Amino acid sequence: MLKIFSLLILAGLYCSSLSAQVSFGNALKINDQWKFRKGDIEGAENPSFNDKEWRELDLPHDWSIEGPYSPHHASATGYLPGGIAWYRKNIEVPKDKADRKIYIYFEGIYRNGEVFVNGQLVGMRPNGYISYMYDITPYLDFGEENTVAVRVDHSKSIDSRWYTGSGIYRDVYLIDANPVHIAQWGVFYQATNVNPRNSEIEIETRISNTTVDDAALVIEQEIYNKNNQLVASQSDQLNADAHNQGKILQNLKVRKPHLWSLENPYLYRLETKVFRGNNLIDQTTTPMGIRSLEFDPDTGFALNSKNMKVKGVCLHHDAGTLGSAVPREVWTRRLLKLKSLGVNAIRTSHNPQAPDLYSLCDEIGLLVLNEAFDEWEFPKKKWVDGWNVGEPAFQGPYEFFEEWGERDLRDMILRDRNHPSVFMWSIGNEVDYPNDPYSHPVLDEEGIQQQHTKGYQPDQPNAERLGAIAKRLAAVVREYDPSRPVTAGLAGPVMSNKTDYPGALDVVGYNYTERRYEQDHETYPNRVLYGSENRHDYAAWKAVRDNDFIFGQFLWTGINYLGESFRWPSRGFTTGLLDLAGFVKPRGYYRKSLWTKQPMIYAGSYPVPHGRWEPLIDAPSVWNYEEGDTIRVVSYTNCETARLFLNGKEVGKEQTRDEETGVITWDVVYQPGILEVKGFNGQEMVVSDDLETTERPHAIDAKKWNDASLQPGDVVQIELRIVDAKGRLVYLSDNEITCRIEGSATLLGLESSDPTDMGNYNDNKQRVYHGTMIAYIKFEDHGFTKVSFSSPWLKGAEVVFGAEN
Repeated sequence: MLKIFSLLILAGLYCSSLSAQVSFGNALKINDQWKFRKGDIEGAENPSFNDKEWRELDLPHDWSIEGPYSPHHASATGYLPGGIAWYRKNIEVPKDKADRKIYIYFEGIYRNGEVFVNGQLVGMRPNGYISYMYDITPYLDFGEENTVAVRVDHSKSIDSRWYTGSGIYRDVYLIDANPVHIAQWGVFYQATNVNPRNSEIEIETRISNTTVDDAALVIEQEIYNKNNQLVASQSDQLNADAHNQGKILQNLKVRKPHLWSLENPYLYRLETKVFRGNNLIDQTTTPMGIRSLEFDPDTGFALNSKNMKVKGVCLHHDAGTLGSAVPREVWTRRLLKLKSLGVNAIRTSHNPQAPDLYSLCDEIGLLVLNEAFDEWEFPKKKWVDGWNVGEPAFQGPYEFFEEWGERDLRDMILRDRNHPSVFMWSIGNEVDYPNDPYSHPVLDEEGIQQQHTKGYQPDQPNAERLGAIAKRLAAVVREYDPSRPVTAGLAGPVMSNKTDYPGALDVVGYNYTERRYEQDHETYPNRVLYGSENRHDYAAWKAVRDNDFIFGQFLWTGINYLGESFRWPSRGFTTGLLDLAGFVKPRGYYRKSLWTKQPMIYAGSYPVPHGRWEPLIDAPSVWNYEEGDTIRVVSYTNCETARLFLNGKEVGKEQTRDEETGVITWDVVYQPGILEVKGFNGQEMVVSDDLETTERPHAIDAKKWNDASLQPGDVVQIELRIVDAKGRLVYLSDNEITCRIEGSATLLGLESSDPTDMGNYNDNKQRVYHGTMIAYIKFEDHGFTKVSFSSPWLKGAEVVFGAEN
């Protein structure tokens, strides 16, 4: 049982880092020691229900990822199950808290989360991606044991085109607050008139007064820089009416501000305090970035008045074997790797993601296109037997869009609008997909590249409906955040251009429709355009690079993800720059050659293909073939020219990047040894990369990704490689590795990123894929921990951390 009183003392009077989630009160994370059972169990909401045989676990938790994978499940969601399940937890709130307000806050429950306290239904929220909070004060027995029970209904498991997960898969908090407190997500700042000399900061604070008396308050704002120096402050009076919300606007000025940018993501600290008389009754801390955004139909996008190209990627929310319950440390590693490849923006495809993602983008320096919906009032096709194969299902969030859509959008904006990384709000992705579901007579004249059903379908919903819905959603965005533009990803601009949909947007995204850029720029000269979803080919990037009026693109996708699977066996989609384990793929280095300026070069190879298809941007770093084979060597580089050497002898001619593919290639006759590619700027060799013929697997190489000090609950990520006797990666190896742990840690999962391995991911064994794997280890306390990795016939490896390390 959780005793709130003692834990609040340990947490401190005000827990600003946690309260920033809801912006008021004392927030306490309550992820540990929940009871869990799959199945729709009668009476499980009641305090007297016997849950002694239930499984005990810590949140966040995703039960779908526990499987098993089965061809009887839908390909859309990765051949993994949904279902219904229950969670239960006992808490005690002391009697002396009876004059306080107690709330429970869920970052995300997928989906249809029904919350009960002491057997009484507190509320239900159908959207699995939205964060929400309930006042549970009326349901509590202060000084006694209380039961929180949550029923999660994902029985309609084919409700998404990608993997969603199931369960309480994000953090949960209890909030203890004064009856007069800052409202949920009640602090909102905007930087205006931003320039190097000064910036004006407008701060809106909403106060919730739940008492029967008016409250005379003083609202104090203080802004601190990274050196903890006060740079601006202001105090003003506010009268908060009984049983109502009060609002106050305050204007501060920061002189010579450090601007938040991609190169220097500088964050100030905004302290908001509420006084009643001489008593401090509430406070919260908000990280604050000062920056300006400008969008122009001819010159594109400017951050802090500097034009730039947005080099973005789309991201779903899973992490392979971890499912949708992804720790902050895992996102840190993934985002840093993406940024190292030249990525400067993330699109949250196609839903709000965990709060950690936005905070990390603030800290790392990545822009975020925050997206709300993948469908509106009608369902899209959800594939069951493989991507775009067979007969689809039609479950989905359209079922609750009319009732909840505007509120869900509002709550996304309120939660995320203080993140400087967020630079656009998207109200929809491909909701205009021709004939899935909307149609229009113009489709008899022209279609799009990826259209499933050709021609106008009069029995389908008419596309004219899109405009009215878009206007309604755009109004919600502008009401709660007028500082950022409204956008959407259009799949069928040829059809949407015949409706009011594009006109409802401030910025219009085109998905895979680069061929219409110039035409639509001329036809709609006031339309701000960008690529909201794009292929990885060179032509798609050149359409951005060579046109000032196209300010960027978002690749599909940044990281391999579960779901949208092909025919069995297939775990998911594989077009990412990183694989499921977060390792950089060859196409990641290809993108780095296009998106970065620091000299780089990459060497890869594959047998000369005999058909039309070849892995041109997916060439692996391998040099193990049969002697005499003709091998295509490829190089991705941002250097002016490249030269190729085999065992010290130059082979082929010096080359520049091919203007059709962005790749350099040579065909050579294979010889074992060392293949080296060198990059030149002018006559100077500035960078090189090599491939070596490797020997048989000899050992496991294991290294912690990050050597930062550990706290209980942190996740350690250990990168594994199979190497030969000379320490070189054996790319072709597929050895099975066993992980054993001694000490205070728990194995969360092993991930090798094999897209066709549909086996058991719940044990401590897994085969490497392309010679690599990652192990996720949860550090439980400060004690010594040893993690051992072994495989038959290979030299093992150990990683130690903790108190005695």
